[in-house]
Order: sequence, then structure tokens, then C-alpha cells
Amino acid sequence: MQGMPEPGDLRLSVHDGWTSVMVGCRVVAGYRSDDIGMRNIAVVTLTELGFAGVRVAEVMGLSPEYVSTLRGRARREGSAGLVRPRGRPAKLTAAQVRQARVLQAEGLSNVEIARRLKVSDKTAARVLPAVPARSAGRDQARLDVGAGLGAEAEAADAADAEAEAEAADADAEVAEAASPVVAGSAAVAGSAAVAGVGGSLGEAGSVPVMPGRCCCTRSDDVAVLSAVSAVFALGFASMEQAKHPDRAQVGPLAGIEVLPELRTLRPRLAVIADGVDPLGLQRAFATAMLSADPCTSGVYFIDEHFVPYAGRLPVGKGWNTKRRHAEPGRVETVVADAAGRAVCFTAGEPAGLSVSLPPTLAELRRITGDTTTIMLGFDRGGAYPAVFTACRDAGVDWITYRRGKPATPTGLPIQQTLTRGRQKPITVVYTDETVAITDYGSARQITLFEHGKPVLQILTSDTDACPGALIWFIRARWRIQNLFKYLDFYGIDYLADHTATIETNTRPVANPARAAARDHLKQLQAERDSHRERIGAAHTDRTLTLAALNRELDTAQRKIHKLEKHIAAAADALKTIPAKLPANHVDPNATRAVHRANRRGLQMVLRLLAANAEHWLAHHLNAYLQDPDEYRATTRNLLHLAGAITYHHASIHVELDKPATPRLTRALTLLLDEINHTPPHIPGDPRPITYTIRHA
Repeated sequence: MQGMPEPGDLRLSVHDGWTSVMVGCRVVAGYRSDDIGMRNIAVVTLTELGFAGVRVAEVMGLSPEYVSTLRGRARREGSAGLVRPRGRPAKLTAAQVRQARVLQAEGLSNVEIARRLKVSDKTAARVLPAVPARSAGRDQARLDVGAGLGAEAEAADAADAEAEAEAADADAEVAEAASPVVAGSAAVAGSAAVAGVGGSLGEAGSVPVMPGRCCCTRSDDVAVLSAVSAVFALGFASMEQAKHPDRAQVGPLAGIEVLPELRTLRPRLAVIADGVDPLGLQRAFATAMLSADPCTSGVYFIDEHFVPYAGRLPVGKGWNTKRRHAEPGRVETVVADAAGRAVCFTAGEPAGLSVSLPPTLAELRRITGDTTTIMLGFDRGGAYPAVFTACRDAGVDWITYRRGKPATPTGLPIQQTLTRGRQKPITVVYTDETVAITDYGSARQITLFEHGKPVLQILTSDTDACPGALIWFIRARWRIQNLFKYLDFYGIDYLADHTATIETNTRPVANPARAAARDHLKQLQAERDSHRERIGAAHTDRTLTLAALNRELDTAQRKIHKLEKHIAAAADALKTIPAKLPANHVDPNATRAVHRANRRGLQMVLRLLAANAEHWLAHHLNAYLQDPDEYRATTRNLLHLAGAITYHHASIHVELDKPATPRLTRALTLLLDEINHTPPHIPGDPRPITYTIRHA
């Protein structure tokens, strides 16, 4: 046809990343070889110039069907239809993105924006610009990293604090007329009681920092720690389980909008743990707890908890009391008061109570003070002279059970009726005397009788206390066992950090040279005994003549005499060989793995904080509930009670749903009235918390 281009004139020229479309000697289109959009426009342009679609597809390296598809898109959608976006379709349209930014400008949080748009908070955060973090001011506690910076730094901090206080006061005046900020409903609003009580029992002002070390100074570190403690209180025993609860409901328990995700929370906790002293943090919490509710009896109980390790590192072995066998792991020595509250702890390799007791007593002394009278109770596992001596050196009294079978008492039995509080009176028969303990000295021994026979003996260093009181104290030792049972709910068996330092193993191990010398001595003794047996057999052998018998006896006696000399020499040599040697002396390549303690220590502090808060709530609830068998389980169930948390500018209000039974509703109402009399607060947030029950 007239005016139609010749198909043979259409060709492509590719050079240096550019593609040119030519008709004869003229260039019709040019584009970068990787620009798909321009290529598609060129394809449609060639078909509009009159080239057949089959020829265009042949030259451009496409299928005729795809060329036809491009022509259809161009007719329907114009040039915009020639380039399709790759990847998954966007979850938010352009209109929704504009709406999200408007809501953000109005002050709504990313979580609330995501809820309104019916998408996840991650999706909303990706399309929204970052909002500068709010100043700590009086809303959040800041980690104290300015200790020891000098007078100039203190003056600068004071000036900053004064400026922040003025700004906060101005903000408060403006906010008085504003509407309250509502965090919304929460399926675990009952746990706000744990967060509030934990803040009151353990408020220490700031988190102690190890000298000379730097840590994160973000203003929400204390809120993150409070949220993690609330996660433990809800029954999620490890950090891996922190991804299961609704993060938007756990966050308000600690004064933050949403609990960070696990991949954010784990590094944050690691940074905080590497910058703080967990034992110092526990001391601050315990000191505040005992100041609010002292241990008037002065009785504390100590015991070790074994944490098993199943990895491949050369970790030291200890005795697992749950599985009843030795295995690799580490030990935490915990001290509880007479009420069953955790006071302090230390961690280390398995070595026995005689080794772990002195540093643990030092921690307890730093909490109670040097002038406080302490009576330390422990079970038979620590009833050794070395432990008694360590207590005496630390200036504390001790009480424990005597190991082994009861010794015969020398005094006359005394019958006494013991009454304590509302408990049922009991009648006991006992003897009270002084006994001598090898490698220690004199101690007091109380022997309990049942059916006229001694069944239990108590040893103590306290020579003045009433025997009945001492019997009550040792009976209360089960409370630390109950503490370990309750702490299983909070995951104290999780190591939290498997990172370890490989060191030269210098711990004493059995000396193989002594074992070989002992085996040699036993072999000589066995050979001597065999000759003695031969002498006895020869005297009863009727087939031997008198001459043969004399020869047999003479030979055996000479061998026995010779063996006696060897046995004496072997026994003397055995005494010079030490029973144990450092492991690196036995094996130069001996190593041991020492786990890093800070990260697990910080989590242990948070677990103990949650346990003590639940202990307080349970015992105060039972004062109104009067259910000694089920009050702990009832309290734990109330932690999952639904409700609403409302954050006002000057206070926080928690409204709980009504419990299922009238009896429980009455007890909870009385407990909340008691709490509201002295309102608690979230750690790092000075706003008081009040609690009410929502009546339908």
C-alpha cells in the first residue's frame, strides 16, 4: 500500500546499554536497554506507525500476544498502563496514606492509626514519617549514667532539669483542660495491679549503673523493664514467649503504647543488662521493699537453685535436685525472708553452700544494714561446719537440721503448747541442750520427740531465743521451697544467655595419680589376703603331708611378710599424694565455660520483682477472701482480668471487669480500696494509679 513502511527497514541497534529503534536510516526511538516502560511505549508507537504486530514482536524479541496486550492497555489506560508495578500490591492506597498522615498530625499514635485503617502497626509505620521521641521529663525515668562526671556535669544536669521542670509545668497547665488520653481496653488489665504494686515496692529512683561503663540513655528503658516484668507476671516464662501476648495490651501496663517486638526487645534488654549492675538493682528493690514492709522477725532463709545447661560448652557440673543427678549448669543462691519474699540472690558455678554463702550474706548485709540482727535458716544440705563458720564470721545467727540419725539427747524432755496468730495450737515435746560440733565448737541442739522417740534435731547458734520460737522458725523453712515453686511460673530455669567465656579450668579435680596409688595398694592387700587364705586352706587339706604342709606355710609366711613391707610403703606413699589437683595440672588443655551473668541476672531481677508484687497482692487479697488453699491461684487468675486503662494528664485510672463470683468481687473491691488509700505508680511515671470495678 502507498505510504506503508517496508517491514525489512525495521531493526534494532544496541550499543553501550542503549537501544535504538531504526526505520531505514532514521532513528524512531531510543531508550536505555533496562527501561521496560520506554520499550513498551516504543512497541505501541511502532504499531501506530503501521508496522504489523507480528513484525514488531519479532524485532523487539517479544511474543505477538504480549504486543497485542500492550496495545489494549494503551487504548484503555494510556501510557500509565504500559508499566505495571512489581511486587505485592500496596496494602494502603494513596488516599489511605494521606488519611494516615492527617491522623498523625492530629496527634494519634501509630497503633491507633493502624487500628482505624485496619492494618498492622508495622504497615502504618512504614508510610508515616518518624516522630521525634518525647522528652523524659516527669513521664519516664532515665537511666542514671551521669554518676561521677564532676561538678560541671552536675551543674549542667541541674540546669537541664530545672528547664525541663518549667516546661513540664507549662505543659501541665495547658493540658488541664484537654481531654484524657485513653489507652483502650486490655484483656490483661488486672496485671496493672502488679505493675503498680511492683513500682511502689521496688521504686529506686533510677537504675544503678556499673562504674566506668556506658549504657543506653533512652528515656523508655525503665518502661521496657517494667513491661518485661509484666510479661513475666502474665506467665510468659522466657523472652521467646514475649511474642505471644498482644503487644498493644501489654505496653500500657508499663506506660508505653506498645511492647517492642522480640527482635527489638532482646537487643534492648541486652544493652541495658550490659550497662547496669543486676545485683545493685536487686539491692535497691529489696531495700525499698523492706523499708515499706520490714521483716520484723529477722529470720531469712537461704537455698540454692540449680539451672541446667544442655549445650556443648564445658560447663561445670552440679547436683540437679529436680532430676536427682549431676549435670552441667549454674547455681543461683537465693535469700527469702520469713514471709516468703525474695530478698537477694547471687549466681555462679556449682560449688556448694559453703562457697556461695559468704557473697550472698554480703549482699544481704548491704540490704539490711550492719546493725540488723539476722537469723539465717537452711536445710540439711548446708549443715556443715564450714557453713556454720561462715555465718559466725559474718556476724549472723544460723538454724538448721542435724544431718544423719538423731543423736541420743542427754536432757529431760519438756512438753510445751505453741500458739501463733490464728493458727491451731500445737503441743511439742523437746529437749534443749548444748552440744559440741567438730571443727566448729559448741552449738544449741533442740530434739523433738514423737511417741517417745527422737525424730528431729535442730542445731542453732542462738542460745537465748525461746525454743518454741526456734521450732516455728525452722518449720517456716518450707517458704523458700514454695518461693522456688512459684518462681517456676516465671521461668527461673531459663538461662537467657548462652554466651560464655572459655577460661583455663583451675577447679580441683580428682588426682589420677592418687587413684592409681590407691588401686596399687588395694592390689597388694588383695594378694596378701589370698596368701592368708592359702594358709587356712592348707591346714584343712588332709592330703598334705606334714613336711609339705610346713613348706607351704613357710612359703606363704615369707610372701606375706614381704607384701606387708610393700603395703606399708604404698600406704606411706599414698599419704603424700594430694587427693585433688587443679584441672589444668592434670590436663594442660583443660578449659571451662563461665556463662555471662549480667543478662540472666537482669531477667532474674525482673522475675523476682513480679513474684514479690504478686506475693503482696495475694496475701492482701486473702485478708478479705479467707481462702488459704486457693488464694495464690485466684490472684494469678485475676491478673488476666479484662478492663480498661485510662491515662489522664495527672493520673492513671484502671477499671476492671467484675469478677465471676460475688465473694471474689467483694474481696477485690476491698483490696482495691486498700490500694487506692495509698495510690501506687508505674516505675518512672509519677502519676498515681487508682483502681475501680466496672459494675454492669
